[in-house]
Amino acid sequence: MILGTALMGLGLAILLLDIYRANPQSTILPVLSLMAFPRWLRAALFAALGMACLVIGVVRFNRALLAPYMRPGKPVVQAVAHHRKIGRGPRVVAVGGGTGLATLLRGLKHHTANLTAIVSVADDGGSSGKLRRSLGMLPPGDLRNCLAALSDDEDLLTQLFQYRFVELDGLEGHPFGNLLIAALSGVTGSFDRGVMEAGRVLAIHGQVLPSTLANVSLLADKTPVLDAQAIRIEGESRIPSIPGRIRTVHLEPDRPPAFPEAIRALLAAELIVLGPGSLYTSVMPNLLIPDIAHAIRSSRAFKVYVCNIATQPGETDGYDSRQHLAAIDEHVGRRLADLMLVNDRIDNQRYPRVPFVGPTQEGITTIPTYSTDLIDDQRPWRHDSTKLAETLVRLLEERTGPLELSQSERAEPAPGRN
Repeated sequence: MILGTALMGLGLAILLLDIYRANPQSTILPVLSLMAFPRWLRAALFAALGMACLVIGVVRFNRALLAPYMRPGKPVVQAVAHHRKIGRGPRVVAVGGGTGLATLLRGLKHHTANLTAIVSVADDGGSSGKLRRSLGMLPPGDLRNCLAALSDDEDLLTQLFQYRFVELDGLEGHPFGNLLIAALSGVTGSFDRGVMEAGRVLAIHGQVLPSTLANVSLLADKTPVLDAQAIRIEGESRIPSIPGRIRTVHLEPDRPPAFPEAIRALLAAELIVLGPGSLYTSVMPNLLIPDIAHAIRSSRAFKVYVCNIATQPGETDGYDSRQHLAAIDEHVGRRLADLMLVNDRIDNQRYPRVPFVGPTQEGITTIPTYSTDLIDDQRPWRHDSTKLAETLVRLLEERTGPLELSQSERAEPAPGRN
């Protein structure tokens, strides 16, 4: 840059010198060239002016490049440092769906940009169900929520992405983001490309992937009363609405192929998080894909199952954390995760109407359990995104070392660490 600027200045000086010599009688040129000052002072003034222009230009150019990462009152240096820090963060894969997965991603994006969300595509209710039936596409709702969670929550484009039409015939109930993903899928020719392009539009921190591109439906066998014969319910949206206890869930068609990018992300991950989210209708549909479950088992990542804070009507009524884990064990086998993360703040006096997941006696689960306060005080039936993300990062650091180190440095065992 310096050499190029100097050569441009030299070429311009030669041109100006020719113009000056060709017009010796001009009264304007001596003023513009500061002939009244000594030669050394003229050179210093022009050099200082040129340097000032370069500095201002570089600063404004950098500010333009950093504009997507800036916040009011946040210094440029701090913004650059934060961006570089999360760029070196651990490779984290979150598996689930619904609002629980979006809550997790909203907290984790402040710790790492190497985030992958693997999302269930079994949804058949609401706007997603309408688009699925009318256009024959995969349901975009849960993927839309994850895309919004990984973007700037305060950005106008993100608010537009989540905007839901209310009083328009034909569009009532549809979020704009669902329609955008449907349009991008049509333009690009595939659903996964449409989701990827939507992520680029929102400039998300990470990537959002469907667990499969197969058009799957979720089926559940439920017993309305104790010891009664099970009835089969088809459709994710219908499962919680019919009373009874869930015995098993499975996908139709059985054994759908996993999305290849999701498998690659799982095998390369340093941390895999299962949940939070509806146990049978958000988390389980991903794990019922054989390739997904096999990739999780084969991965060398630290695997954590995040148990829900509250039970869900029609799905997990009366469940404690052990029963949540037992449901996963029964469907995909034991020890899929290395640790179960459980909320231990059961505040029935302050929140008497919240059906908290009951505590489990220590030592009777198939994997170790870690308990801490994870409640969102504004919505006590949900996880606090900051508390949840900080707890997961702390648990990962206990196994791998400080995340400020490079990935190669974290891979080397610290002295005295088993």
